[in-house]
Amino acid sequence: MSPIIDGPASALFRAVKFGGPAIDNAGTPAVSERLSTALAHAPQGACVCHGLPFEAEKILIVKENALELGFAAFQADWLVFMHAADLPPIPTNPHGFVSPMKGNSRLNELAAVYVLRYTDGSAAHLEIRMRHQINVWDFAWGDQGLQCVPAHKPFPVRGAQEQTQPNWGRTQTRVDAGEPDAWVSWLWAWQNPHPEKEIAGLRVEPNGVTLIISGLSAGSASENPLRWRTRRKAVLRLPEGLAFQAGLDVDGRLAQIQIDLGQVISAQPRLTYPQDSWETSYDSQLPAVSARDILLEYTSHPDARFHLWNGQALAVTDVETSQTGLPLAPVAPTVRRVLLRVLDRQTRKPVAVKLHLHGQAGEYLAPVDRHRIINDAWFEDNSADTTHNGLHACGYINGETTVDLPVGKVYAEVSKGFEVRPVRRVLEISADTAEVVIELERVLPWREKGWVTADTHVHFLSPITAMLEGAGEGVNVINLLASQWGELMTNVGDFDGCSTWGAPETGGGPEGNGEYLVRVGSENRQHVLGHISLLGYNGRIIAPMTNGGPDESALGDPLDMLLTEWARQCKAQGGLVVLPHFPYPRAEHAASLVEGEIDAVEMTSWGNRYGGINPYSLSDWYRYLNCGYHVPAVGGTDKMRASTAVGTVRTYARIDPRQPFSYAAWMEAVRRGETFVSYGPLLDFAVEGQPAGARIALGRGGATLDVTWQVASVYLPVTRVDLMVNGEIRESGALRREGGAGSWRVKVDHSAWLALLVRGGQTDQAEMIAAHSSAVMVQAEGSELLAAADAVTILEQIEGALAYMDTLGTRASERAYQRMLLVLTSAQRRLHNRLHQQGVFHGHPGPHDHHTGA
Repeated sequence: MSPIIDGPASALFRAVKFGGPAIDNAGTPAVSERLSTALAHAPQGACVCHGLPFEAEKILIVKENALELGFAAFQADWLVFMHAADLPPIPTNPHGFVSPMKGNSRLNELAAVYVLRYTDGSAAHLEIRMRHQINVWDFAWGDQGLQCVPAHKPFPVRGAQEQTQPNWGRTQTRVDAGEPDAWVSWLWAWQNPHPEKEIAGLRVEPNGVTLIISGLSAGSASENPLRWRTRRKAVLRLPEGLAFQAGLDVDGRLAQIQIDLGQVISAQPRLTYPQDSWETSYDSQLPAVSARDILLEYTSHPDARFHLWNGQALAVTDVETSQTGLPLAPVAPTVRRVLLRVLDRQTRKPVAVKLHLHGQAGEYLAPVDRHRIINDAWFEDNSADTTHNGLHACGYINGETTVDLPVGKVYAEVSKGFEVRPVRRVLEISADTAEVVIELERVLPWREKGWVTADTHVHFLSPITAMLEGAGEGVNVINLLASQWGELMTNVGDFDGCSTWGAPETGGGPEGNGEYLVRVGSENRQHVLGHISLLGYNGRIIAPMTNGGPDESALGDPLDMLLTEWARQCKAQGGLVVLPHFPYPRAEHAASLVEGEIDAVEMTSWGNRYGGINPYSLSDWYRYLNCGYHVPAVGGTDKMRASTAVGTVRTYARIDPRQPFSYAAWMEAVRRGETFVSYGPLLDFAVEGQPAGARIALGRGGATLDVTWQVASVYLPVTRVDLMVNGEIRESGALRREGGAGSWRVKVDHSAWLALLVRGGQTDQAEMIAAHSSAVMVQAEGSELLAAADAVTILEQIEGALAYMDTLGTRASERAYQRMLLVLTSAQRRLHNRLHQQGVFHGHPGPHDHHTGA
């Protein structure tokens, strides 16, 4: 047995020591073996429960005979009993039914009468009824106390990503009700109707129920000491040089601040936003993080006290009334429940958006049905939320939401993708505010020109949540990918090989207009050879989704399918094949590209909204363009956590504006290559009037080509535009922050590819590659597009994949090995023969070397 100490003790209460007989094994009434074993877990010693002190020196068991207890006379407004009951199993009739049905804890059954004796000879008789004043020590879920609470007060739990905890699903609740499995003692508070009288004794009269009495606490309080108020917030200012300790102990306590009659819910460094320039600052601008100010959220009794690391105790009421000179300052409480609506300025209809609200202390104000503290760990994104860099919290709403706001200034940020001007407003909330309306305006007409947006790579969300987040970010197509991670299968139950959520035949999506679609495909993966995204295919799921062992597949899984084979199966089932987060992992995808099985390569944000398109990824893509492999670029986030927003980087693909928008039309646009990748800027790009994805044939000696372009941006300031020709900057021009347009005359002497690159960035961030078009291929007669150095590196990559399969890949069967060997050697020979036809001779690593000239 050990004591419970769930926090500091309130000075308003004191423990009452029992007099009377000592209880030992010889004097303990006979109890069941089950109860006898469980008693080892009952709290004993000096305890603090719910901030109330108890002396549980003697555990008193009262079964059949009444028990008299004496103690030194005292006065008190309130008494709090720590006790529990033991009940025999419920008897049933021969058919297994129970009547009358009072539940496992025998609701309202009289367990005992407690008789409190006053020194003047009078007494108070207290009826102790099951689930009201007392409950069983081993209560079942759903049989919680109605007027009594578990002895251990509730406490917060850090998410598994914040500190090591078992049972990660439960840790996401961030709360523990203080109900241990082995034993629960219950606290019941009784208000003394005669506080002027002295209490001198207690008689316990059982009524067929075994009682376990552990302690008694007496004191004064303005109201029931076990009832806490709604959440409140305050800012704690730490002294210079004292670092904040965020860790929680096993009882959910912080080292530097605790509450006696209450609980600290959360403590986080305070975020500082540009409040004075809020309406002119930019969307998703990251706040500064204070080193000394800690934002606390807490719940407490009005008589509670904060207890600080230095022994100082501060009355909650003093903090909440802004007493000067205290290290704690109140944050305005959220007292107004407001309906917030976001409307399209032109149609006056509600639209799905991404919403951020915070108060004057930088505190995030979440809608009532969204996370107040967003969990941004891998595979733990269970709500329609996002948090940029783990700091700037936002929720996705379908046009309107309910939110609790403080009276005073509230800072709102609303956005909907790259074509709508983001809004930052300072709201003035009064005691009468019931509704707030915010209008958004679409200012860039790219959708009207036929451009639709997509995220090619999203994980773990449900299809409906993915559709809401896509609508909130202005992403028309979300590709939600089922996959496998060792023994874990994700989103496989959402795959049916035919459904497109949000299409007109399924209700039209969040805004009812069929503009936001979700299709479940799969990401099939091998930890060395690579990953491949199989989008929009019909029929059965392409399995296995992973192979070859950890860390992608399960231990012992053989290498029995290549990326190239997965790609062929996807195409046979009508799908689109994308190489995700190009070029990682960097092995077999070279063979897949050479074999012509890849429809697009994906530029990925890796969760960094300010990083831009990775030049390394572009350099690898340029290798294939330089060798004539005309594969377009797409954008996908690889979203696996709340810290990555859907569509942070996205694909723009153009369908004919006269053609109905559908998932099939989007796939065809990507296959055609009329795409660009963007972090915010929008572009139009043409060579000789032909868009990205086109092929232009020239005569011998080439020609001078007309290149036209337009760049526009309301989401991210742009700085410069570059014309890329065969991986080199041929032309360049400065841009105004919202874009520009222009043209160039470019001499092309031999076969080449051309693409447009746009740079930009916020003023407090580094310039990044913010957008990039797919290429226009120009084929000059008599000139093959084959860069020898690049071709050799591609060949070496294919041979590296062969070497892995030969030496380390776990064999499935000889037949499977020979089949896969044929696939890879076919790609090797295809490129190898091109090289030799161009007179490029080279060596070969690994087991597939050959003599020069072979």
